[in-house]
Amino acid sequence: MPDLIHIEALEVRSHIGVPDEERAEPQRLTVTLTLEARTDFRTLGDRFEETIDYAAVCDVVQAIALERPRKLVETLAEEIAAGLLHRFPIRQLTVEVRKFILPQTDYVAVRIERP
Repeated sequence: MPDLIHIEALEVRSHIGVPDEERAEPQRLTVTLTLEARTDFRTLGDRFEETIDYAAVCDVVQAIALERPRKLVETLAEEIAAGLLHRFPIRQLTVEVRKFILPQTDYVAVRIERP
């Protein structure tokens, strides 16, 4: 099994939804990430610069969520994955975005995996 960094239920705000009224105000979403680093943890030597800065990852995810309105949660998940793969030394990642919009459910989620 590969070495992983896991970030559970990061709260973000985003203007998201199909109807215009739904996108009018930012909604609370959560993003869960599982990141496989390019570097095996055994080789880090306790050097911060050799790993993935998970605080910076959270900042990037929050910025992407707020940067523009979107209709689809699927689009947001894809943009988060692309942004993280571009900025950090990640071999593979899983992104799950949860939206709390339907009153009869706890949440609706999309999950994607990208190499």
